[in-house]
This record gives sequence, C-alpha cells and structure tokens, in this order.
Amino acid sequence: MRIKRLISLVIASLIFSASLSGASRIKDVASVTGLSNTQILGYGLVTGLDGSGDRSSRSSALTLQTISNMLERFGITVEVNNLRSLNSAAVMVTAELPPFVIPGTRIDVSISSIGDARSLQGGTLLLSPLFTTSGTFVAYAQGPLSVGGYNFETASGEKVRKNHTQVGRIPGGGRVEADITNELVNDWKLSIVLRDPDFTSALSMANAINDSFGTDLAKARDASTISVTIPEEFRADGKLVEFVSIVEMLEIDLDQTARVVINERTGTIVVGQNVTLSEVVVAHGNLSIEVSTIPVISQPNAFSQGQTVVTSSSTISVIEDENGSTAMVLSTAATVSDIASTLNLLGVSPRDIIAIFQAMKLAGALHAELIIM
Repeated sequence: MRIKRLISLVIASLIFSASLSGASRIKDVASVTGLSNTQILGYGLVTGLDGSGDRSSRSSALTLQTISNMLERFGITVEVNNLRSLNSAAVMVTAELPPFVIPGTRIDVSISSIGDARSLQGGTLLLSPLFTTSGTFVAYAQGPLSVGGYNFETASGEKVRKNHTQVGRIPGGGRVEADITNELVNDWKLSIVLRDPDFTSALSMANAINDSFGTDLAKARDASTISVTIPEEFRADGKLVEFVSIVEMLEIDLDQTARVVINERTGTIVVGQNVTLSEVVVAHGNLSIEVSTIPVISQPNAFSQGQTVVTSSSTISVIEDENGSTAMVLSTAATVSDIASTLNLLGVSPRDIIAIFQAMKLAGALHAELIIM
C-alpha cells in the first residue's frame, strides 16, 4: 500500500528565504564608531526588606560591614557584631549609558543580589556611585526596586514564588553626573562598522557613499570598517549631524553568504538565496525527484552583430514508488529552494528535509555553510 504523506504540515516549520536580496539602509546594517553604549556598574545596599535579606555568616559579613561604614559617615559608630542584616542585602548595580548623554540625564538601572537574600521585593537601593570599567565615576543610582514577582516562605517551610525576585530594576533610578566623551570624528574622518563583516558589502557601502557625494570620500579598510572623510562643506558647526544623517539613510545592496540554518528541535529550516547544489543522487524513503538541465542556445540573426548566449532550463519531475525507496538525481543547475519547495508541496516533513540536507553536505554537493542550532 502506498504510504500517504501528510500535507497538513505546519507551514511555519519550513521557511525558505528564496529572495533575500534588496537594498538596506546603512544605519540598519552598520554603526558609526563612537555611538556605542557605555557599560557602568557599582556596589550598593538594598534596605527595607521584610526579613528576606542576607542571612548566612559569609554574606551578612559583607552586608554588615557596608552598613557599619555607611553609619560612620553619618557620625554613628556601631560595632559590626551588634548589627543584623535580615532586612538588608548587598547588591551589584549595573546600567548602560547611551552616547552623548549629559549631566542630569536619567537612566534605568538593574539590581542583582550578590549574597543569599531570598528576595529583594519591597527594598530600596541606597545612594550608590556607578563607574566605568576604567574606574571613572559617572553616575549615582537610588530608589525603590521593582522585581515583578514575589517570594514568600513560612516558618514551617512552605513557599510561594513567582518569577525571579533576587533581581530588580529601577526605571529612571540613575542620574548621570559627568560628561561622557564620544570620539565620533578623528581628523575629520568617520569610521563606519558593518555588523556582519563582508568584503563585498564593505566595498558596496563605500561605492554608495562616493556615488552619492560625487567624490571619493569613502574607502573600505577591511571587511567591516569603512573610513569616510568629512567634506569641507559639512565641517561647520551643526553640519556634521546632517552629514551623518545623509550617510545613514543611503541604501546599499548587501552580499549574503550561502547558508542553510537548521533547528532540529523545532524542525525549522532557513535556506539562503545563494545556496546551490552539485550533481548528486539521493535515495530517501519511497520518493523520487529528478532534476534535469537542458542547455538552451540563443543564436542572433544574421548580420545583427549579436553574440551567441548559452543558458540552461531546469525541470523537476516527481515520482513516488510504492515498492520502496528510489533515487533522486539532482543536477548542478538545481537550487536548494527548488528542491525544498517541491518536497514541501508533497507534504514531506521538515525532519526528512533536514536529513536530506545533512546528507548532501556530507557528500559535498551542498555548496553552503550548514548551521545546526
């Protein structure tokens, strides 16, 4: 009996990017050097906890010493042994500074426990300085935490918990106190960095900038970096922003690496545009697919001074054998998208297609990078 293949497959389980080409704005695929965020961090103390703070001797020693040091700044001297830390917790404070921030700018900060506090729910972060990785002070953080959950524990050991309560957030809890210098221009030159390095794409970007301004302003230094010289007319005050905006809005054609991405857990397949096949024979189940290529010669008329052009025409035939597995012959002219589309229309499961693609790669017939997630 012929094995009936299910056609009602989940369409989302097989995605083929058959036409990925198209123009993209420079700002969507690259960034200007000097416009990256700055990571800052600091150490702080969260108080006001309902008995859910640091408890063990090791964790509480750090917290108690912090409390003692803080009280001394207010002229209060208390022995560390006379303090308790169940309502307090030592935490790390982290944040990101966007480029060109000025003093007085409010930023969001994240708080995470570094001891064994059960929960930071209901706590308040005391004033904490934040520093860059080089140790430069740039901001303060303070305020009540939002943890987005709860964690309750009774004396008898019963627990009720929702979400992760050892991490919190203070929207607008940080205040920038120092200027952050961003080196956007060096010797009147900008550096634009591609997020996905590629020599062809870098050259395409440089050519697009030069064509737009009618002069050789941009040069591709390597696969990811394009150096752009600021024209004289854009070096006046306020003109630099206009120049960067014009460059960011230019559209370029990106070259794409041939890739086949497979997620075996979900059965998802993504095939890139430039993926091609060499001639290969594949036997899988009782399905037979034959791809044939016929050369087509276009001869110009007499005395037309034209050129003879040789092209190819590919046809795909599908045969399903009741007696068992047969072979499919895939010629060089066939693309993966052609074969995959045919398999999908027949109801072949993504699992079968994944097995076929992996076998083609091992045989050396699949000319693409095979990525298995």
